[in-house]
Amino acid sequence: MRNSLIKYFLSLFLIIISGCTCGDLTRNYPESFSIKATNKIDLERKDASIFIDIDMIKDKHPDFNPEAFVIIKDGKELPSQSIKNKDNQYKIAFLADFDPKENKNLTVRCAREGKKKREYPKRTQGILSIKSGGAWKENKYEGGTFKDTNYLKTPPGHTDHSEFIRFEGPGWESDKVGYRLYLDWRNGIDIFGKKISDIVLQDVGQDGFESYHEMSPWGMDILKVGDALGLGAVGIWKNDKVERVSKTDSLICEILANGAVYSQLRIKYLGWKTNSEKYNLTSDLSITAGSRLTKHDISVDKDINNLCTGIVKSEGADILQSEDKETGWGYLASYGNQSIIGDKLGMAILYRNSNKVTVTEDELNEVVVLKPKEGILTYYFLAAWEQEPDGIKNEEEFIKYLEVIIKELNSPLSIEITQGDN
Repeated sequence: MRNSLIKYFLSLFLIIISGCTCGDLTRNYPESFSIKATNKIDLERKDASIFIDIDMIKDKHPDFNPEAFVIIKDGKELPSQSIKNKDNQYKIAFLADFDPKENKNLTVRCAREGKKKREYPKRTQGILSIKSGGAWKENKYEGGTFKDTNYLKTPPGHTDHSEFIRFEGPGWESDKVGYRLYLDWRNGIDIFGKKISDIVLQDVGQDGFESYHEMSPWGMDILKVGDALGLGAVGIWKNDKVERVSKTDSLICEILANGAVYSQLRIKYLGWKTNSEKYNLTSDLSITAGSRLTKHDISVDKDINNLCTGIVKSEGADILQSEDKETGWGYLASYGNQSIIGDKLGMAILYRNSNKVTVTEDELNEVVVLKPKEGILTYYFLAAWEQEPDGIKNEEEFIKYLEVIIKELNSPLSIEITQGDN
């Protein structure tokens, strides 16, 4: 209780200082210009995430410094984040609420030089935690303590249940839900159901390697993955069944972003052996504050027409599918009493219809087969547990939620950057 109160008051303090409209913002961020953001659909959008590539800004404001900026709306500072990829290319991310069909004018204030870090309540996390100080004995890591890292190439002795990586792989979460990926031959994705909106993964699995399988005040692991994909993992559709990305020359994980607004991790499957071929496949998994969705961006170095993803089968679930269309976004979903403790859980894959080859199944998975375009594929997945704060409680609510997500994906926010200062 004491820790929860401390976190509450710290978040409140950060909200107050980040929303400060006093003159130091003008002094510290003397340059300004405007962004016009438009919600084109007749739906309210809360915590809508806005991403703007730095090149789009610098086209009109060449001196823009992504290391020192704030976003202002009606005198109030909005949570924002600068994101840098491995090629030192930037984009900025921030959150805003929109009324139906609202045009919103936002002010960007920035400094031309230096680095100025703003603090906001943390609502996402990407985490990878490995043991050090112990030793390998056959395929188990004995002793040692967990320490966070941003990079890991899995060692030769690592396999499932090696007790080397906390909760068996990287984790990522928003204030709505958490996920983890088994960083070994299983390559499945599991779900952390959250009963609170706090960021929690920094504490999960610290008090016992599999303690998260028991209910705690924050929630628990809620999916039985077994030999299936789990939710949203990538595989290949081969001989009428899913083949997971299991056999690789090396497996690398990196945490690329771990911020208040946005977190991202990258998995590199180098020398993936399948189809009598070897592929190098890169998987980027990202999440934004206020959202259940994980965005899964995949790139592969050779032509491959039968990548797939899916949802683990459950006897307690109904299978849901969007109307079949050639364009726009669609979904494959399941809903029912399918959590590991038998309560209600909805899971969904959201994909571009233009990438879809077929929707099918095997013994373990509900499957959508997808064809990349020029080696690039993007889809989303999500989980909605009934024990979340204000969670979705029935199938009808879940279907309505999915239809809203599809409308949002089909009508992204329109962004325009002004030429001059405000």
